[in-house]
Amino acid sequence: MHSEVKKVVLAYSGGLDTSIIIPWLKENYHCEVIAVTGHVGQDSELPGLEEKALQSGASKIYIEDLREEFIRDYIYPMLKAGAIYENRYLLGSALSRPLIAKRQVEIAEQEGADALAHGCTGKGNDQVRFELTYKAMNPKLTVISPWREWDIKSREDAIAYANAHGVPVTQTKEKIYSNDANLWHRSSEGGILEDPWKEPPKDMFEYVTVPENAPDTPEYIEIDFQAGVPVGIDSRQMSPIDLMTELNKRAAANGIGVVDMVENRLVGIKSRGVYETPGGTLLHIAHQEIESLVLEAAVLHFKHTVAVRYAELVYYGQWFSQLKKSLDHFVNATQAHVTGTARIKMYKGSAIAVGRKSPFSLYREDYATFGADDVYNQKDAEGFINCFGLPLKVRAMLNLDGTGSSDYDKPDYSKFKRD
Repeated sequence: MHSEVKKVVLAYSGGLDTSIIIPWLKENYHCEVIAVTGHVGQDSELPGLEEKALQSGASKIYIEDLREEFIRDYIYPMLKAGAIYENRYLLGSALSRPLIAKRQVEIAEQEGADALAHGCTGKGNDQVRFELTYKAMNPKLTVISPWREWDIKSREDAIAYANAHGVPVTQTKEKIYSNDANLWHRSSEGGILEDPWKEPPKDMFEYVTVPENAPDTPEYIEIDFQAGVPVGIDSRQMSPIDLMTELNKRAAANGIGVVDMVENRLVGIKSRGVYETPGGTLLHIAHQEIESLVLEAAVLHFKHTVAVRYAELVYYGQWFSQLKKSLDHFVNATQAHVTGTARIKMYKGSAIAVGRKSPFSLYREDYATFGADDVYNQKDAEGFINCFGLPLKVRAMLNLDGTGSSDYDKPDYSKFKRD
């Protein structure tokens, strides 16, 4: 297989793993390596990336600005679905992988490459997310996963390999976190975090201000939605990138969006991750508040069930599956009237919805009021309760009569003997 591969397109972040993969591919596959970086908001990681990739041995590098597509076609559908994995993880890394992998395949076809490569470990979820997208886009391309082939077994080994091959990396044996960043979130794993009892050190956070250092006065923010999609802040219409940037800035300053959790990876391993999702936390809260006004109970409750499955599909890398596409049709149908504004109070790590309004609101103050009203006859509730509680009443009456069970619970089959 090594001799058959002539040109590889590598998903390249410039981090520890992908930095050493370029020389490793050239040494072991003797092939041309083209690097592809999907710019999804990791601004601080981009300077010097092209020079680093070329110096490491890549023949060329594509740095693709995918930010607006990332927000419009990946973040917003997930937001409309209300998808949160295991009720806590807002799916930041899981969302970006299918987009990056899709663009990687497109460039491979454009360049006439015969193989794709990624830097995901054999223990993680990302290998599945990348490779399921490869299969959905072009299953004829060979897939190379160095972590499943090479003798490097740890981050320490990877750092040693980089030093031996003159590849500059920022990780050290003392600060060895694995990070992923984009417009939606920043994740941290590894190092001290591998002990689930240890508190994350404050210097680990780069997006969110720790709550102790956040302002001592609350800040209010209003987020406007149109058909389930955020369109503005404080009555100002904004582009997707500008909106996400401002939400991140204001939420992060107030210490909002940190999740420290042990999650269940698809491969069967429990892992501990610390996530910073400031703007995304506000968007989920605001979106849920408007839905609470405009969706009738049956739709809202069933949508909660869909959200759990939708989150699993995203987490498991099945973004391009038929089930996910089908669920999108249902979700989009529910969003037609999810238009309005939610007001959120931010204070030292907490984000609390304190107001919501919509032109399609099903909330009627004249029905809901505890004061006097002329639209609801409270006597009507008696008949409703009698019907709704009838099964409970029947069961209780049996017990009160002393039988404890109905004569029909255990029929006397002797009466039905055949002649």
